[in-house]
Amino acid sequence: QEEKKQLTLKVEELERKLESTSAQNIEFLQVIAKREESIHQCQLRLEEKSRECSSLARQLEIAIEDARRQVEQARERAVSRERAIQSKMLDLETQLSRNKTELNQLLRSKEDAERRYESRLQDLRDRLEQMESTNRSMQNYVHFLKSSYDNVF
Repeated sequence: QEEKKQLTLKVEELERKLESTSAQNIEFLQVIAKREESIHQCQLRLEEKSRECSSLARQLEIAIEDARRQVEQARERAVSRERAIQSKMLDLETQLSRNKTELNQLLRSKEDAERRYESRLQDLRDRLEQMESTNRSMQNYVHFLKSSYDNVF
């Protein structure tokens, strides 16, 4: 009876450990889901910035063409208008440059996030595999205990 009591306690302890491992697995899955959502949000921002960059590039091309036509139509006003247009072009080019830089930063951030995600995912997979192995070992041990118990009685 003492052995039975000890075996019962061990089984209960193993069941608690199994429940704990299951809870940890759920937490890991939640973390993975959050990471995937984060990556998805980064991808959406990247696509939005790409569209914005394309739009600004088109605006810049249109502004350059407008500037050329205005210079050809009004040579007598060319000096003052040319300065304003060049200033506008510089602003648009600066903005385009900033957007390209930001796009490159977002691309790097996305790649970094993907690398971190992959690393974390591999770590989680390794840990999950280890937990599953531990779980199998515990199940085998429980099975062994049950068999031993059956054999004893």
